[in-house]
Formats: sequence, structure tokens, C-alpha cells
Amino acid sequence: MKHKIDFILNNEKITHEVEPNRTLLSVLREDFDLTGAKEGCGLGECGACTVLLNGKPVNSCLLLAVEADGQDILTIEGLSSGDTLDDLQISFIENGALQCGYCTPGMVITAKALLDENPHPTEDEVKHAISGNLCRCTGYQKIVKAIMTVAEKDSAQ
Repeated sequence: MKHKIDFILNNEKITHEVEPNRTLLSVLREDFDLTGAKEGCGLGECGACTVLLNGKPVNSCLLLAVEADGQDILTIEGLSSGDTLDDLQISFIENGALQCGYCTPGMVITAKALLDENPHPTEDEVKHAISGNLCRCTGYQKIVKAIMTVAEKDSAQ
């Protein structure tokens, strides 16, 4: 038995029917072809599936799609504007803060939530914010630098 849900996905109003046991991650990937969020662990431990729900980072592998009813969801695909990348995406590229790219969407989305809430975080606040996102490639230093670069750029303007 499917349930009708209404939500905003990357600034677009959506009405969709889902089975009650499907996760938001599976709906995003399989029904909307938004494959930026990844399933890493399926337990909410790695952060690869992070999306913003009403501006807050959530593990979409743990959230049932029916719980998204009436909510505002932002995925990595919704962060850019057409072909124009968001400043965070540009900074990750320019600072070499990605390697295999598996964790990158979750890292960028988590950083977006942090900078929206706290535009001028300390390095320790950045490290704390991304602590729920695991990366096996970079060692985190370039990720922190990329986020701090955007924060410092915004404070200079």
C-alpha cells in the first residue's frame, strides 16, 4: 500500500507515492535519479547519504520517505544553480578536498548546513560539524581547508 507524500525537493514542489518501508535515500536515488547521496553503511554512521531536511543535515538512509511529507529537502544536486557550482563545491575542487568522491556530497551538504547556521566557524567547529561524515581518502585536512576558505571568503566580503 503506497502513501502519497508532498515535499519540496531542491526547490521544486513534489507529490509522490511511496511504500511505507522505503528510505528517503532509496526514493531519491531510484525514483528521482538523484545519485549524489550514497549508501555507505546503511546505519547512519558514515554520512555518505547526508541531505538537508529543513536546513539540517540528516542521514537519508535512516529516514523513511513518508517522514519527508511536508518537508523541504536539499540534495547535492540542488546546491548548484544550473551549470554554476556553489562556492562550497568550487572550494572543494580548488582545495583538492576530494579524491574518490564517495563522501564528497555528504561533506559538502553538511558544510552548507554549518555555514548557513554559523557563517564564520572556527576550525574546531568545522571539524565537529563534519565529524559524522567519514572519508577514507583525504585525511580531512583539505576538506576543513575548503570549508574554512568559503567561511573566510564570506567574512571578507
